[in-house]
Amino acid sequence: MSEPDFDTIVYSIVREIPAGKVVTYGRIAALAGKPQWSRKVGRVMSHVPDSLKLPCHRVVNSQGRLAPGWQEQRALLEEEGVTFRSNGYVDLKKHTWQEVLF
Repeated sequence: MSEPDFDTIVYSIVREIPAGKVVTYGRIAALAGKPQWSRKVGRVMSHVPDSLKLPCHRVVNSQGRLAPGWQEQRALLEEEGVTFRSNGYVDLKKHTWQEVLF
C-alpha cells in the first residue's frame, strides 16, 4: 500500500478542523510531515475541488490573515463565532485549533 500524497494528507487534516477554530498553513504543513511546505499548503488549498466540501475557510496565515481575494471567508468564520482583532486578523489566541488527532 502506498503512502498518500501531500494533497490528500492536507485534505484529511483540513477535514478535521472543527467549527469556530482555525489552523495556519504552517501548522498544517508540520502536521503533514513537511514543516517547510506552508506555501505548498496554500497552493493545495487554492485548488481544493468543491466536491470535497472541505472547511477551507478555517485555514489562515501565521498572523491570522485571511486568504487574499476571498471575501466570503470572514463571513463564514464569523458565522461560526470566530472573532477578529482590530486589524482584521483572526484572534489566533482564542481560535487556534489545538488538534489532538495528529
